Amino acid sequence: MPRLWCLVLAAITGLAASRAEAATIRVAVDNVAYAPAQVSAHVGDTIEWVNSDFVAHTATGRKKEWDVFIPPNKSARTTLARPGDIDYYCRFHPNMVGHVSVTP
Repeated sequence: MPRLWCLVLAAITGLAASRAEAATIRVAVDNVAYAPAQVSAHVGDTIEWVNSDFVAHTATGRKKEWDVFIPPNKSARTTLARPGDIDYYCRFHPNMVGHVSVTP
C-alpha cells in the first residue's frame, strides 16, 4: 500500500509541476498587423504584444475578455485566465485582427 501512495503522490506532483510552467507567447505588432495572428495557449500562459509601430494599438477581446493598450515601441501583457477561443482586434485599427485558442 505505501508504494501505491508514492505513485499517486508522484503523479500529482508531476501534474502540478507541469501546470506551474506557464509560457510567455510573444505576438509582434508591426506594420499595423499582429504576427502571428493566430496562436494556441494554455490557461495561465501570458501573451506579450510587442509594438514596433510608431503608433499605439490595442488587443481587445471581441467579447470583452481583455482590453490591452500597447504604446508605440513598447510591449504589454495579459495572462490567460479561462479556456476558450478568443477573437481580438485593435480598437484604433479595426482591420487588425487576431485569434487565441486557450486550452486548460
